[in-house]
Amino acid sequence: MRALTWQGKRNVHVETVPDPKIVDPTDAIVRITSTAICGSDLHLYELFGPFLDRGDILGHEPMGIVEEVGSDVRNIAVGDRVVVTFNIACGHCYMCRRGLQSQCETTQVRDQGSGASLFGYTKLYGQVPGGQAELLRVPLADYNAVKVSPEGPDDRYLFLSDILPTAWQGVKYANVPDGGTLGVLGLGPVGQFVARVGTHLGYRVLAVDPVPERRELAARYGAEVWDLDDDIVDVLRDQTEGRGPDSVVDAVGMEAHGSPGAGFAQAVVGILPDALARPAMDKAGIDRLAALHTALDVVRRGGTVSLSGVYGGEADVMPMKSMFDKQVSLRMGQCNVRSWIDDLLPLVEDSRDPLGVLDLTTHRVSLEEAPAMYDVFQKKEDGCIKVVLTP
Repeated sequence: MRALTWQGKRNVHVETVPDPKIVDPTDAIVRITSTAICGSDLHLYELFGPFLDRGDILGHEPMGIVEEVGSDVRNIAVGDRVVVTFNIACGHCYMCRRGLQSQCETTQVRDQGSGASLFGYTKLYGQVPGGQAELLRVPLADYNAVKVSPEGPDDRYLFLSDILPTAWQGVKYANVPDGGTLGVLGLGPVGQFVARVGTHLGYRVLAVDPVPERRELAARYGAEVWDLDDDIVDVLRDQTEGRGPDSVVDAVGMEAHGSPGAGFAQAVVGILPDALARPAMDKAGIDRLAALHTALDVVRRGGTVSLSGVYGGEADVMPMKSMFDKQVSLRMGQCNVRSWIDDLLPLVEDSRDPLGVLDLTTHRVSLEEAPAMYDVFQKKEDGCIKVVLTP
C-alpha cells in the first residue's frame, strides 16, 4: 500500500510499504477513504523526531470501509463504513468504564509512562502505524471503529475521529456557566470547532487568532474575533466588564507564537542525537507557553482554563502565585473520543449542519500530495485551515 511516512524533521514521504494484516482476532482492516492532517501531526513534523523512527506511518484522523475482520469482531462487518477513533481503547477496563478512554488500562504504554495507545503518534504512545495510508489495521475494532451511515460525504463523519470530540471535551471541561462567556485562543481546526460548539451551546464566544482567514471563518459561526495583539488581555477584559471571560479554551498548545526562549530551547533539543534528545525532552523539555499564560491571565477570577492544545514539556514554568490567587481551575488531557460520540452523532447527522462539519476543509488533495500540504499547513499559507487526504 501507499502510506505517508516520517523520515526526519520537516521531512515526510509517501512510500510503498507492506499491507497491514490481521494480527489479533479483535482486529479489523479498514480501507481508508479520507484521512486528515491534524495540528498535532505538526508536532511530529517539527519537534518529536527523537521519539520516531524513519518509516513510521503517521496520521490519526481516518475513516473508510471495513475490508477484513478478525474472528472475534462482532459489531462491524466487511463493507461497513466506519470512522476510527484516534485513541485505542478496550471499552471495558476501569478507565474506559469511567469515560477515560485516553487512559485505557488495556492499551496504556506503561514503559513510557503514557496513557492509551494512539494511531500514528510516536514511541510515547505505542508507535502504532497510523491512518495516512491506503489501509489501516484497527486493534480492538469493535470499540475503535465506529459504524456510521453509508450515506453522505465523508466530512460529515471524518472529524469524529479526533478534532470534533476534542473541541467538545474542551468546552465541557471549560465549565462555562449558563449564558456565560467563552474565550478561545487559536482558531485552527480544533479552535474552530470549540468556537462553534460554544455558540451552539448558547455562550458568547470571544476568539483570538493572528490569521485573518481563520478569524473570518470563526466569525461566520457567531464568534466575536480579534487579532493576536500585545494588548489582547486588556481587550478581552474590556469586553467582559473588566473581569475576563468566565472560561478560556487554549486550542494552541506547545508551539505557540510569542515564546522565543522556549522556541530556542526546542530548536536546540531538535539538533541533539536521539539518544540525548529523548531524555532531554522527557525530563527537561519545555513548551512555548505564550497561549497558556495568556489564558491564565485573561480568565476571570474563579474561572476555568481548559487545554485542548497539546503540551509535552516536563519543566514548564507556571504562574502558580497568580493561579492560586485568582482561584483558577485548570482541566486538560487527551480527548476521550468514545465518551462524546453519542452526543455528537445527532449533530453531525442533522441536515442543518449546526457545527459546520461540511464547512471546515479548505484543502482536499490526494495522499501523494501530503508532503507538500504538511509544509503549507505548518506555515499557514494559502488560507489553509484543514487538510483532508484521499488515498
